[in-house]
Amino acid sequence: MGEPIRVLQVVTHMNRGGLETMLMNYYRNIDRNKVQFDFLTHRPENEKKDYDDEIRGLGGKIYHMPVLNPFSPSYMKSLDRFFKEHKEYKIVHSHLDCLSAYPLKAAKKNGVPVRIAHSHNTSQEKNLKYLIKDYSKKQIPKYATHLFACGKEAGKWMFGKHKFQIMNNAIDAKKFIYNEEVRKQKRVELGVEDKFVIGHVGRFNLQKNHEFLVKRFADFAKTNEDAILVLIGNGELQEKIKEMAKEYGIETKVKFLGLREDIPQLLQAMDLFLFPSLFEGLPVTLVEAQAAGLPCVISDMITDEIMITDQISKVSLSGNTSLWNQEIAKYRYSKRKNTIEDIIEHGFDIEKNARWLEEFYTNGK
Repeated sequence: MGEPIRVLQVVTHMNRGGLETMLMNYYRNIDRNKVQFDFLTHRPENEKKDYDDEIRGLGGKIYHMPVLNPFSPSYMKSLDRFFKEHKEYKIVHSHLDCLSAYPLKAAKKNGVPVRIAHSHNTSQEKNLKYLIKDYSKKQIPKYATHLFACGKEAGKWMFGKHKFQIMNNAIDAKKFIYNEEVRKQKRVELGVEDKFVIGHVGRFNLQKNHEFLVKRFADFAKTNEDAILVLIGNGELQEKIKEMAKEYGIETKVKFLGLREDIPQLLQAMDLFLFPSLFEGLPVTLVEAQAAGLPCVISDMITDEIMITDQISKVSLSGNTSLWNQEIAKYRYSKRKNTIEDIIEHGFDIEKNARWLEEFYTNGK
């Protein structure tokens, strides 16, 4: 067997987030004798990220670009120089959402034959960058040869009427199978043996809607004294949310665990997963939570494609907020079960998906 095809994955960085975790799930399970992943990141070399060591251990290379700025001549020159110097890449797979237009433009200019733009979201924050991103999004079909999306809604939002291919946010479902012994052990470790544990995994940013989450938990905790909220992740709004917990008088009921590597075990310890995002593509964390047999209460802004098991409910972000309490209470005494067949049936187990991606990269289909 000859050398593997090297595929360049274009990302912001490889910290422990939904997109990055999805990529690592594929990377660990693809046949690396046939396909190898390398990563073009947009952070300085001295900023070590969570997955960097594992990537190198699996045989991948990590390259560093300046922070992405399409109006910076030096950034565009850096992109152009990179592709001139790395003619070995015949496949470029960009995960920068709207801003994928720019690395794919440079790749096209330098003759890269397969250029994939991948949509991971269904909206974007209405901030100062909104107009730039909206313009950039419309440029993508000029530079991409293939359009990928994590789900139907994400594809429609990013690519409009253009044809796209769904690449599932697949997980290694076996790691998440519900295990009573793991649950007991982790609850002891967290000091929540006799508590009703509501959990959330996600970066502390506007999209994940932590302010709304804390308000709903505070309401629920008024009539459920044994309720505990476990928040996993970090981000720019974390300190603000900690202050908010103090203001509501629930700081002793909220555990901030930061970034964790033991997500499968922590999901076992929870009783319910709360996820009120303002927008999402198709969240890996919700696939994982359902794989752990965990009841989920989520916002109505998340695609129906995530409804995998029979223990997941949607509630409006703009309607009667008491409905959130009702849905949470409904699942309070739910029995956990093995849901791996549901995950496989809905197409979210990594084994089959990794073979599909491997076939696409090696044969273009």
